[in-house]
Amino acid sequence: MSTFATIDTPGPLRLVQVGAGGMGKAWIEAVTANPDVELVGLVDLNTDTAREALAEKGLDGVLVGTSVSEVAAATGAHAVVNVTVPVAHHPVNVEAMFAGLPVLCEKPAAPTVAQALSLAAGAEASGQLLMISQSRRYFNSLAQLKAVTGELGEIGVITTEFFKAPHFGGFREEMDHVLLVDMAIHPFDAVRYLTGQDPVSVYCEEFNPAWSWYKADAAATAIFEFSSGLRYVYSGSWCADGQETSWNGQWRVNGKRGTAVWDGEQTPVVDATDATGSQLAVPAAGKGPEQIAGSLAEFVSAVRTGVVPDGQIHSNVHSLAMVEAAVQSAETGQRVRIDDVLTAAYAQAVDAEKRTDVKAVLSGWGSPLERFANRLDAISH
Repeated sequence: MSTFATIDTPGPLRLVQVGAGGMGKAWIEAVTANPDVELVGLVDLNTDTAREALAEKGLDGVLVGTSVSEVAAATGAHAVVNVTVPVAHHPVNVEAMFAGLPVLCEKPAAPTVAQALSLAAGAEASGQLLMISQSRRYFNSLAQLKAVTGELGEIGVITTEFFKAPHFGGFREEMDHVLLVDMAIHPFDAVRYLTGQDPVSVYCEEFNPAWSWYKADAAATAIFEFSSGLRYVYSGSWCADGQETSWNGQWRVNGKRGTAVWDGEQTPVVDATDATGSQLAVPAAGKGPEQIAGSLAEFVSAVRTGVVPDGQIHSNVHSLAMVEAAVQSAETGQRVRIDDVLTAAYAQAVDAEKRTDVKAVLSGWGSPLERFANRLDAISH
């Protein structure tokens, strides 16, 4: 039985998108390319920006407005895609869910774990699906790496090296913790996908090379311990000219039976044996849609079938907790336990919650370490 409302209607799902900026334009392209959905509304505080984005794509008949619930009601929408800036994720998601609409939201779920826990409770209170688009899970070659990882036996170490030198200009170059907050959630989420495990602690150091064009620390190294004892080591920099990695980074997975490496783009290379002692082969790549197109396809399938997607909010909280814990470790110079981050965030969420129905759900969990984990297990199975 599904834990969220499903949609059983003929024809494409009618979508309202919130956000028409740079990433919003990429989502408009993904939505219009998918025959299973139809863009019926576009919401943005700047309606001129929304109309310009539609005109660039040659789209007519899409209702433009500034209120997600009003545009959704006027268009008979079935679901919402939230492509707003992170600080707007929580209010937009809550408005949409309590208007009776499932939501596909760009990462991160919210700026803080506390707000993400509020959203998880809001999804339960409203009975709607909230899925977070971790678009970099959707690479066919990453799925190959996951399959190989499952054949390596006990995993000892996974590493990701991420070295890029983008000159973004604008807000990113002024951000605190820019690499950890804006980018590292992708590999942090991907390692959970690869292993099916959640981390228990992290030690992280941040720094800013002397030649960096970023105001704050743009490089970091983090060591996560996972529930099985495996270590995940992330080392990255956003001011690393020369021999840059892919946007997914360079990965190494070492297990009892051998090693697999992935350049973030091509088919993984494996040097390992299977359970019978034979050379382990990489399975053929799938042909599913990738990146945000893959995320959108899984969302549509979920609201049609009730099958819980990988990015369901309760699960995604743990990816965001990895980021928050790494930032805390970098700030304090101490090893940080993920449970401590969740415990503090839960108390903050209960204290700050304004909706009585959502607060009741939060209070009903009792402990984020036990009842929230039990709730996640029930939803996932």
